[in-house]
Amino acid sequence: MSLTPPRPRLPPLNALRATEAAARHASFLRAAEELSVTPGAVAQQVRKLEDWAGQALFVRHAQGISVTPLAAQLLPELTAGFERLGNVARTLRQTGTKVPVRIATLPAVAQLWLGPRLTDLQMRLPEIEFSVHALDTKPELTHGDFDLTLYPERTDGTSIPIAENTLTPVAAPIWADRLLEPDDLSEAALIHDVSWAEDWQHWLAEHDLGAIDHRRGPTYSLYSLAVERCIAGDGVLIGHTALLTDPLKDGRLVAPFPDRALTGDPITLTTPAAERTPAPLMDVIRSLISAE
Repeated sequence: MSLTPPRPRLPPLNALRATEAAARHASFLRAAEELSVTPGAVAQQVRKLEDWAGQALFVRHAQGISVTPLAAQLLPELTAGFERLGNVARTLRQTGTKVPVRIATLPAVAQLWLGPRLTDLQMRLPEIEFSVHALDTKPELTHGDFDLTLYPERTDGTSIPIAENTLTPVAAPIWADRLLEPDDLSEAALIHDVSWAEDWQHWLAEHDLGAIDHRRGPTYSLYSLAVERCIAGDGVLIGHTALLTDPLKDGRLVAPFPDRALTGDPITLTTPAAERTPAPLMDVIRSLISAE
């Protein structure tokens, strides 16, 4: 059936998507992180849309980019359009015999919090097909790529804290007799990880122990690897207790100064903004909230 009037010829969807992300962030770099591509790929897609439209949508300068008045005018409609497409994608995915649920989460949360609970979740919700994506940067939930995210952060009222978290030094039991007071850390190897590189400096400063060299000791790119080496007895790590429930419970790790713990960012669950959350996703949300 022909349409009267016919639909206009549309620009490439990838070009629209890259442009929407770049305009929302006012940055090709942050748009690239969200879309898991390179900044050059984002710039290429933006240029493709500008060529299609016959006019510039961004001003390029030494400090980065800024949107033109036209791009600023179009951004709300682009964002709303991709949100609607995301809702369509989620509906399509949730009409099969197995309902796929895609979770984006920090690698440490995927390995140390979600991983140990995933088997139980699958047993409780056999109709759900879980897919876990470990990403250092929390993605936007407007394009339908993911159904929910799990990241350590303060809730803004639109997300749900599901696991409280404190920051405290942890070590293998062999260190217990050597860490009677916080000053004893001056004789210990301090284990670091890249994701929370400021943990030791922050904890020592909060307890007036700035004289201890917070840079001393090995650094690991994965928090799970830092935890593994801590359990092996290599030194002392700032523990994020939400991620260390099992090793603290079974005694592989001890917290020598429990009264000196600092409040950390809770593991927080975020879902896309929608008028109605599909029933299968609500089942997943409830199960995650009640997970132990």
